[in-house]
Amino acid sequence: MSQKWTESNVPDQSGRTVIVTGANTGLGYETARVLAGRGAHVVIAVRDTAKGDAAANKIRSASPQAEVDVVALDLGSLASVRAAAEQLKSAHPRIDLLINNAGVMYPPKQTTADGFELQFGTNHLGHFALTGLLLENVLAAEDSRVVTVASIAHRNQAKIHFDDLQWERSYNRVAAYGQSKLANLMFAYELDRRLTGKDTISVAAHPGVSNTELMRHTPGTGLPGFNTLANLVTNSPLVGALATLRAATDPAVRGGQYYGPAFPVASMGVVGHPHLVSSSAQSHDQGIQRRLWAVSEELTGVTFPV
Repeated sequence: MSQKWTESNVPDQSGRTVIVTGANTGLGYETARVLAGRGAHVVIAVRDTAKGDAAANKIRSASPQAEVDVVALDLGSLASVRAAAEQLKSAHPRIDLLINNAGVMYPPKQTTADGFELQFGTNHLGHFALTGLLLENVLAAEDSRVVTVASIAHRNQAKIHFDDLQWERSYNRVAAYGQSKLANLMFAYELDRRLTGKDTISVAAHPGVSNTELMRHTPGTGLPGFNTLANLVTNSPLVGALATLRAATDPAVRGGQYYGPAFPVASMGVVGHPHLVSSSAQSHDQGIQRRLWAVSEELTGVTFPV
């Protein structure tokens, strides 16, 4: 395999069922497009089904043989997560790939339908609940994987604030995003440990810095020339999605690994093609991982069959 892992390295996915959250645009769309083009039956799970239908039609235009479905999923509502999970479980007894991709970044302070801080509730708790509800169907597939999209932001002002998980005392949108992405990574690691002995693995990925709609709340986005500058120092959505695609499909991937760009900027992988990368020492703290898992079960009411 070449050093530069690209879309062409994705193996044939015929006969596989893939669920990608947040796949109507950006990284999720590129992930869904490539997998559908390789023969997978892809389910786009999105909050706005009209945008999901448009994305599915665009994928079908590029790959007329593609099988693409759309399911309504609002990760900020546990009722929506449960409804989507029931629909998916009924339609797909075997799920080969669950890709937890959707997310929000740096919004003004908001809460989910269940009262959780928006970034923690959507990025972590929504995906935690969805994974738990679908895991029996994932376990039913041979060589199945759960891929959770984290971020280099898991290092940025990030810790799990067990004394104020929902940022009710004060709100720092950068630190809140960092907490949610650290939680994503800890969830991926803890899930893989719980899958020991199963024919299913949990893997994490990050896109580096990618110029997608996720950046819409980033300070400076409205300034003249922002997009031109961003395009020079960030990954395109496709290159950003390659880390997810590698984590999802590379036969050499092992459970508990973390893939992302390796080109060093400020001592972190920010741009470029995906490699096996490391995460912060904090992200590997098994005590915090287990505590976060227990709290997440309590907050969502979802327990896992492992």
